[in-house]
Amino acid sequence: MFLAGKAIVSRQFVEMTRTRIEGLLAAFPKLMGTGKQHTFVETDSVRYVYQPLEKLYMVLVTTKNSNILEDLETLRLFSRVIPEYCRVLEEGEISEHCFDLIFAFDEIVALGYRENVNLAQIRTFTEMDSHEEKVFRAVRETQEREANAEMKRKAKELQQARRDAERAGRKAPGFGGFGSSGMSNLSPAAIIAESMVEPEKPKMASAPVRPSGPSKALKLGAKGKEVDNFVDKLMSEGENVIPSAGKKQSDVSKVLQPPVNTEGVHLKIEEKISLTCGRDGGLQNMEVLGIITLRVTDETNGRIRLHVNNNDKKGVQLQTHPNVDKKLFTADSLIGLKNPDKAFPLNNDVGILKWRLQTTEESLIPLTINCWPSENGSGCDVNIEYELQEESLELNDVIITIPVPSGVGAPVIGDLDGEYRHDSRKNILEWCLPVIDENNKTGSLEFSIAGKPNDFFPVSVSFVSRRNYSDIQVDSVTHVEGGSLVKFSTETLFVVDKYEIL
Repeated sequence: MFLAGKAIVSRQFVEMTRTRIEGLLAAFPKLMGTGKQHTFVETDSVRYVYQPLEKLYMVLVTTKNSNILEDLETLRLFSRVIPEYCRVLEEGEISEHCFDLIFAFDEIVALGYRENVNLAQIRTFTEMDSHEEKVFRAVRETQEREANAEMKRKAKELQQARRDAERAGRKAPGFGGFGSSGMSNLSPAAIIAESMVEPEKPKMASAPVRPSGPSKALKLGAKGKEVDNFVDKLMSEGENVIPSAGKKQSDVSKVLQPPVNTEGVHLKIEEKISLTCGRDGGLQNMEVLGIITLRVTDETNGRIRLHVNNNDKKGVQLQTHPNVDKKLFTADSLIGLKNPDKAFPLNNDVGILKWRLQTTEESLIPLTINCWPSENGSGCDVNIEYELQEESLELNDVIITIPVPSGVGAPVIGDLDGEYRHDSRKNILEWCLPVIDENNKTGSLEFSIAGKPNDFFPVSVSFVSRRNYSDIQVDSVTHVEGGSLVKFSTETLFVVDKYEIL
């Protein structure tokens, strides 16, 4: 590549001496002609095929026996590679990316002969995107997850053994401590697992028998013992008293949800929304991204097809995985591999279908928020309303966060649906609603506080839903051979990435 008679980047593909190369390059500016886009110059031994590129010249030096048509095609491919790495065709830019260009040139010509490649293949080769490396990483991550799960299981077994030993009144079998003989019998994985598990909180034991003599020592927990004695007296008189520990345990059982029961074929349908609205109305931007992830843990169910029920009426754009048969999906709404003899990867999360919705249509906003601050003599009266427009959704753990001025005290709450929290450190007021659905699709909050209308923006919203926004579901899963139904499990999640009223 030449600029003003000077070579910027040079690459040789056959064995030549340095003196020979410098002589050929020095002779080119003297032989160069003008007037054509693709032209060549011949000497007694070599042919110069060159192409002007603004102030530069791309030069290909070959023997006179080579096919000039192939040389011109090779030169054209060389010229197309340069803009892939250089934004402008200037000496500084080319010098900065010289090695990237040389690596790309090596993919075009090898040992003096042109390779049968196109620009897309050159880009892939130079990026060194290895499928084998991806497979190796996926296998390694799976092994790490399985090792962590095994570690936790071992830790639970060790804790259970320790609890059983404590109940039986015998010494726990070597779970730590200096000079413990039992520790030497544990494997390294078990030792690590034991250290990772949080130790159990000590259980409430019965009060020990007090000594007969008086004691003036400081007594810790005396109040708790008095309460226990009072409860014991009530129970001795026939009163039915529910222990507090049992009550706490029942409350925890209500909060903690049971884990998702996964089958040999498990589907995860995830959607994420990013939304920005103006305080005076108008949707500035709304984007919903969705994906269906497949995980097969039973090798007998590797060769399957999934029937997708697309009830979307909002205009989402669907995109299947490159290995999925697109014609089959377009014609029959079936997701299957292009090669039906192959199976889906085992114990690996595979994204099989993606979709995207981007709009500024206000009627598609799932949850509208209206914030009306009005100035009074001493500050502002703020009225906030919500309305669920997408009535098919059920939003859980909804938190509407309103910024409030600092150093003016807590807001005075008026009408309120749900609950609120005031965080004086972060200077925010959180309006908390456990559930918003078609039976509870509107609500309002009123409060007063010192400040200006601009102090209460931006308002942000967060929620989670077990129903997806786009109404895209998987109805059934069948085997490729025979079409028999396959039992599968589904997990749906619709979450917020960004939801702001500016």
